Amino acid sequence: MTQTRQEIALSDAIEQLLVSRDLRQMKFARQFLNPGYIHRAAKRIDDCAGTIVIATGFPVADTFETDGPVGALALYQCLKELGKNVVIVCGNPLYQALQPKYRCAQIPLGFNKERQIARVVEQLAPELIIAIERPGLTEDNTYRNMRGEDISHRCARFDDFIRLAACPTIAIGDGGNEIGMGNIASHIASLDITPSVTKCDELIIADVSNWAAYGLIAFLAIWHQQSFLTRINTKALLMFLSLNGSVDGVTRQNQLTEDSLCFSAGEQIIKQITRLCEDHISQLQR
Repeated sequence: MTQTRQEIALSDAIEQLLVSRDLRQMKFARQFLNPGYIHRAAKRIDDCAGTIVIATGFPVADTFETDGPVGALALYQCLKELGKNVVIVCGNPLYQALQPKYRCAQIPLGFNKERQIARVVEQLAPELIIAIERPGLTEDNTYRNMRGEDISHRCARFDDFIRLAACPTIAIGDGGNEIGMGNIASHIASLDITPSVTKCDELIIADVSNWAAYGLIAFLAIWHQQSFLTRINTKALLMFLSLNGSVDGVTRQNQLTEDSLCFSAGEQIIKQITRLCEDHISQLQR
């Protein structure tokens, strides 16, 4: 087996792991994706020499949820260590929480803000966009949460940012109402969700969107011989977000959880991905 084929096999193993809990029927959705999507997305990231935008932030009540920002911050730190030019794009209140500590750009909440968004696109001139748990527009031009509630007034239209930037896009979702799920919207129409129709170039799905970011980081760690995965401290990231007002997207409580799961579930996923990577490296060395 060639190294590339081995890497695709590793990607497939990670992709299976990421939907193994099947919390919101992403195991069903996975059959409509071409296997190897984590490997392909990671290659796009590694090859990008220009500005990489990471977008995240899903509004819950009057604040933001923990799923999305944890993975975004972990990936941001990894890319910074690789010398990439990376910026997080989000709306308030997440922007206010992240801006003092991370390089961020703000886009306004609500509709009819295309001119302001265009200025941010022009300023950043992104060459690659990664959307992690960003709400995506539905067929009726609204944003809907997992309960079907209209949350449009709380959302910044990152869909417009993607359209105006006209660069390659990677999107991560875990339910169907996120940016990128338009790629498989017709296939998941039977799920208990109002699907997003916004498409992307490479869609990644997971039981918890944060966890998909770890799959991307795994390949970057292998290619650059770095221990990026072991440096991720999910509890510390959740504590930082909690102190800035985050809530769990399912329970709507300010706690150190993601989609109702204890932070230890994310730690376990990182350990499992690490073991898969160690097995892959052992095979290469034989």
